[in-house]
Amino acid sequence: MAGSEAVWQLAKRGVRVSLFEMRPKKMTPAHHGAYFAELVCSNSLRAISVNNAVGLLKEEMRLLDSLIIKCALETRIPAGGALAVDREEFARLVTWTLQNHPLVDIFYEELKELPESRPVIIATGPLTSPDLASALDRLTGLGKLYFFDAAAPILTYESINMEKAFFSSRYNKGGEDYLNCPLNKEEYELFWDELIKGEVAERKEFEKEIFFEGCMPIEVLAKRGKDTLRFGPLKPVGISLPSSGEQPYAVVQLRRDNREGTLYNMVGFQTRLKWPEQKRIFSLIPGLENAEFVRYGVMHRNIFINSPLLLHPTLEMKDCRGIFFAGQITGVEGYVESAATGLVAGINAFCRLNGDKMLIFPEETSIGGLTKYITTADPHNFQPMNVNYGLLPGLSVKTSKQKRKQLLAERSIEILSRFRKKFHKQLA
Repeated sequence: MAGSEAVWQLAKRGVRVSLFEMRPKKMTPAHHGAYFAELVCSNSLRAISVNNAVGLLKEEMRLLDSLIIKCALETRIPAGGALAVDREEFARLVTWTLQNHPLVDIFYEELKELPESRPVIIATGPLTSPDLASALDRLTGLGKLYFFDAAAPILTYESINMEKAFFSSRYNKGGEDYLNCPLNKEEYELFWDELIKGEVAERKEFEKEIFFEGCMPIEVLAKRGKDTLRFGPLKPVGISLPSSGEQPYAVVQLRRDNREGTLYNMVGFQTRLKWPEQKRIFSLIPGLENAEFVRYGVMHRNIFINSPLLLHPTLEMKDCRGIFFAGQITGVEGYVESAATGLVAGINAFCRLNGDKMLIFPEETSIGGLTKYITTADPHNFQPMNVNYGLLPGLSVKTSKQKRKQLLAERSIEILSRFRKKFHKQLA
């Protein structure tokens, strides 16, 4: 998805592009065919309405002449409020478009090292071949390329019930760094009982890694004994209830996930629970009854770089001029998000090649909010992310959730329109 979009954005601007694709000569454990942009999971690109953040992202990409969105709309099948596609027709159309573009040269071979020419865009995805992954590990620096994604759920601050949650650090050290959701004995035992019975997602054969003790799924920890969590991620030691000064029976801690404090992640809650189960069970935690989850916890094989350390918001490497990254390898999740980073990388590779000013998309747009997040998040706790309205700067007016999303979408489209006019040369 990301590579195809990046190639299109370059070729449509008159740049000759060499596209390297190892399939079908060498397949991945998840792909089945030889087409570009193969949808290996769902055939849905999720919501189409701009009142949903991914719908807004699609509209922004459509305005920027995205190949992926264009092909998705042409191969759309009925799916209510979602943009679902005929899986094979979609991939075939993307492939046909690039194969028949006079400026695109396609090489069906595996690259085991990065090519010398610049600019180069790396969009190899979460199933990057082992040899190239080793080359990327050397390029990025040991420890900055992750081979396993153990991510906790992330939710919006505004959806947390602050009548039950409170700010405090253990032993009052470090200021108000954490949000705490205390549980009494009855609440904890109900949560624990539902957690150990929760339905977990099946793993694919190639995802059967051994868990490290430091990133054990919370439901696995819970099954070791009723009090295991109270001595682990839910330990109450050093936390006092504001109302009484007493120590709670257990406490769930939430840590700020972005600078603005609009998003918080659940500390120690990496999990294999199915997403509906996460919503059901984690909503039992006092203060999270109406929590809006912008990302659910996951544990699966996923190669991605530590983008906050390595990338500018242009998606060019900080220390290696002319090398861009795009797609899931940057730390975004989802088909549309991956394609969006391909769009950004393709446009900025063109700018680098042409000597033009490279573009940082406004943070008020979903494209800009997403690229800002993956390049400025806390590098010590960086987790891959879907697009969501929590990534965009808030509004000064108080309004309902649906109205707020509508206003954010309208602001985004207006700002993107002005941005396109200002940088018409790069975005033509």
